[in-house]
Amino acid sequence: MKVTFLGATETVTGSNFLVEGAGKRFLVDCGLHQGKYEEEILNDEPFDYDINTIDFMLLTHAHIDHSGRIPKLYKEGYRKPIYATKASRDLCSIMLPDSGHIQESENEIKNKKRKRNGQKPIEPLYTVEDAESSMELFIPVKYDEIIKIDDNISVRFNDAGHMLGSSIIEIWITENGETKKLVFSGDIGNNDIPLLSSPTMIENADYLIMESTYGDRLHLKNDQKASMFLDIVSETLENGGTVVIPSFAVGRTQEILFELDKIKDLRKNDEAFAKEYDTLMKAKVYVDSPLATSATEVFRANMDLFKPEIQEFIKRGDNPLDFPGLTFTQTVEESKALNESDEPCIIISASGMCDVGRIKHHLKHNIWNPKSTILFVGYQAPGTLGRRIVDGEKKVKILGEEFAVKARIEYIEGYSGHADQEWLLNFVYSFTSKMPEHIFLVHGEPHSQDVLKQKIEETTNIGVTIPKYGETYSLDSTLEKCQHCVNPANKQKQRIDILDKMDALESEIEEMKHNLKENIRLSSNYDDDMVKLNNRVNDLRKQIIEIMQNK
Repeated sequence: MKVTFLGATETVTGSNFLVEGAGKRFLVDCGLHQGKYEEEILNDEPFDYDINTIDFMLLTHAHIDHSGRIPKLYKEGYRKPIYATKASRDLCSIMLPDSGHIQESENEIKNKKRKRNGQKPIEPLYTVEDAESSMELFIPVKYDEIIKIDDNISVRFNDAGHMLGSSIIEIWITENGETKKLVFSGDIGNNDIPLLSSPTMIENADYLIMESTYGDRLHLKNDQKASMFLDIVSETLENGGTVVIPSFAVGRTQEILFELDKIKDLRKNDEAFAKEYDTLMKAKVYVDSPLATSATEVFRANMDLFKPEIQEFIKRGDNPLDFPGLTFTQTVEESKALNESDEPCIIISASGMCDVGRIKHHLKHNIWNPKSTILFVGYQAPGTLGRRIVDGEKKVKILGEEFAVKARIEYIEGYSGHADQEWLLNFVYSFTSKMPEHIFLVHGEPHSQDVLKQKIEETTNIGVTIPKYGETYSLDSTLEKCQHCVNPANKQKQRIDILDKMDALESEIEEMKHNLKENIRLSSNYDDDMVKLNNRVNDLRKQIIEIMQNK
């Protein structure tokens, strides 16, 4: 029995694992690579396996970094089953076509440029039609039900508490009369996500493949993050500003809506709170994302997966995804109108990492305004616009324009759908009847993985491996490793390094142009500064020539 790691290795996107055992080859997840350019180029690369030899696929959940290349699989001829929970299937039915629309739109822009340059057009990664057609492969399964794939392979989906329909998957494989059990954690929930149940604790396993997104830190507790959320929002609204919340359309948006609906129960007899709450309740709340609107409908249709206490609220007529002042915008015109109004409000818009979608327009109209707040509530992958803003960049480029970051920037990490270090360790400790023989850490940045690996090894006798892209491990006493394939991005490393240098030069040139324009506008005349500026321009020119000669 073998596992090959073909995504989410020392990074947080592109989950894709190939399992071979009992005469079968199957996939766990097939996600889109996002964030840094060297990761995104992997989406266009051929799959590192012959899809005609894949017997079936298991999908942990619907987030695009786990499901986003399923339409590409379909486009290239894959027609075997995809097992997933009903809620995951329902969410994929809206998320994958939405991703296909993005692929087509971005490809159209690229082809316009190619046409002007006399180049042949290229195809999108996949289309809306590919995404819609791939849904015919999904076989919905229920939590806690053992599914017999064949005489030698069985699986069970357990609630991961990460998002609606998310799963921890147990896999039993029998070879040569011996049964071994693999557990794929998928993304483990944050244990106090408002709408969802806590992650299922698994009692036994032979091998564990586990996420490690927040392996190096602890989250705020639920009461702390709710108070912080209210303080930030009310202060911004009182100041006459807009609160822009870049939110993942599926999961975080619905949880924020719940938070807004339930925040009134925090401090009932607190006068200061009463004032903040009154400010909040007078404000309009806009969900400006067609995908989030559709996803909220899926949530409403799957409320049987909510926590028991939430279901009790619903039975009493208190819908946590609906309240006075809440508006779902549908059209582009409605979205634009939000930025034409001076009325303080809350705008929740996708994407959560600010790389695509309507959120860019809301950032463009607010990130320069000291009265406004950009409030991040989810993980920001390296290389994304959201990560650059959270990390404190003073100027950012949005839709081709450069903006000074003058808005208040806040990040409430406790709203993440991922377990923190404490609960990742608790998940490991939950294997009470049989601890895993070995743990593989995936879906995390190197530092978080290194810290979590050390913590696990310090507190248990379990060996821990952080696999690299393309590595295959035999799941037996030898734990033999071989190199199945090389990360395609490594072949382009020199060119990617050149791109990074060019980006740095571009930023410096933009800054110099801005300063020079200001000098001209103000009729400033600093000869010494102009000499220095001219010398620097000549230095940059030489650097650009050297880069182009070495590309």
